[in-house]
Amino acid sequence: MASVALSAIAVYLVVIVTIRIGGKRSTSKMNNFDWVVTVATGGLTASGILLKDVAVADAATGIVMLTGLQWMTTWLVLRSPMFCRLVKPSPTLLVDRGELLEANMRAVRVSEAEINAALRERGMSSLAEAQWVILETDATFSVVPSSPDRGATAPLLDEVANPG
Repeated sequence: MASVALSAIAVYLVVIVTIRIGGKRSTSKMNNFDWVVTVATGGLTASGILLKDVAVADAATGIVMLTGLQWMTTWLVLRSPMFCRLVKPSPTLLVDRGELLEANMRAVRVSEAEINAALRERGMSSLAEAQWVILETDATFSVVPSSPDRGATAPLLDEVANPG
């Protein structure tokens, strides 16, 4: 019991220090890589605390390495458009001016029911109320309501895959 308590303290301190050094992305879900690092850090933390055959130093090394790799990946993404395209998916337009884009939906495996749920979440009662629905890189939906003064295109759609 004492070894679990001591391991918890040690691993906790490692996690706090690496999150502080690695930055806010260390615990975010900004993209798939951030999410994977967050989940893996949780697994390594639990292993280092509870499993007798996993040394605290091994768990700490894994946590530090993942945080360092995440930092390096985001550094490269900011500096290399080619690397960014390699590791980050583009957001995908699923609804354009109230119309489902079924080919895009199939490509990212999103159902009409999931889009309807996103619309309801934002207080909409029909597809026609949505100018655009976009599947973001973190797998969340952005819903832009229809507006008479909103044009057919917008600068924020420039980075979206297959804009209408």
